[in-house]
Amino acid sequence: MSVVRISKGSFPASVAQEVRRRLDESQHSLVPAIRALDGLVAYHAGVDEASGTMVNVSVWTSIEAAEQMGSLAEMQALAGEFIALGVVCERPFVNYESLWEIG
Repeated sequence: MSVVRISKGSFPASVAQEVRRRLDESQHSLVPAIRALDGLVAYHAGVDEASGTMVNVSVWTSIEAAEQMGSLAEMQALAGEFIALGVVCERPFVNYESLWEIG
């Protein structure tokens, strides 16, 4: 079984470029921290300025592995920065048991 974790945030058009820049820069602190977690299969971060949304989609080997993201210090620190920019995160972040995949 694998688990897909999705976190989504929305933001005002006036901060779209700053959100994109900050999300791109976040890889410097997040990639090493996320790679160090047990059970990571894949991780994607993206932004769509036209819809004013950002998303993180990750695949994990178990629910327990996916739930590590909730307490990752590097992610919590960056969340505060995005909230300060006006990003509103959809809560809760959801972990989906995968029924099938193409890989």
